[in-house]
Amino acid sequence: MDFGAHLPVLSLTGEPYSVARLTSYAEAASKLGYTVLSANDHMVYNRPHLDALTALAVAIEPSGQMRLMTSIALLVIRGAAPLAKAVAALDTLSGGRVIVGAGPGSSAKDYETVGVPFEERWKRFDEVVPRLRRLLKELEPRPVQDSIPIWIGSWGSEAGLRRTARLGDGWLASAYNTTPAKFGEDLRRLQTFVSSQGRDPMAFPNGIATMFFHVTDHRAESDQVLTFLAGLLRRPADELRDRFLVGSPAQCIEKIRAYVEAGAQRIMIWPVRDEPHQLEIFMDRVAAHA
Repeated sequence: MDFGAHLPVLSLTGEPYSVARLTSYAEAASKLGYTVLSANDHMVYNRPHLDALTALAVAIEPSGQMRLMTSIALLVIRGAAPLAKAVAALDTLSGGRVIVGAGPGSSAKDYETVGVPFEERWKRFDEVVPRLRRLLKELEPRPVQDSIPIWIGSWGSEAGLRRTARLGDGWLASAYNTTPAKFGEDLRRLQTFVSSQGRDPMAFPNGIATMFFHVTDHRAESDQVLTFLAGLLRRPADELRDRFLVGSPAQCIEKIRAYVEAGAQRIMIWPVRDEPHQLEIFMDRVAAHA
């Protein structure tokens, strides 16, 4: 199991945006041993949301040798050519460290913002993924990587897993839409679909994105964080308690071990507050013992 860190592109508790905040976060994550720096993508959200590709560009230098990943890029909304141009630039400037996590997204508001019918998202997504691959090889300057990996985001539906096996180089699950048991079941189905495409399922990587976390020995503090996340994500707090890494180090370690047993290879964590300190606590008190 390796761990990535989400850039704080979402202003969770009203934190101001700045280049200094992004660069210090990326530098801290790199020094602590996180392997991937990722950024979520929204046009609009219920809190201010920084542009993902711009944030990743700011983090190129301070992120060291971490991979840079979109998690996920809204491919239908952004369009294959604009996204390919931006991704190629990121790969060129980072020395070939980009992974594209792509999906249609689940927010109708994002589609309303750009005037694209929400109900057409899956059909359009199937069309634009091959176009993105082609443009990444045609537009200049070309990326450093001969073939930038494209991981497909899916919550685990049969259609989504089949699409991932057909179009993707990897699978990106959603932390607040899965559990270790569900992830394991979905992974087994995905591996069957990957095999049916004539590919090696054991060489098909996976990860779990948007794993909000807060490590604390105090139950009242973890309850407060979960109540906040419930309001943010419009999910019951008890449901999120079972899914996120919020609680004592022992509780977080137990959940991570369950994901390892289920076959998860990477988890991208997202500190809810006190970002640099929580990144350090997670590595010292959780990851080192999981």
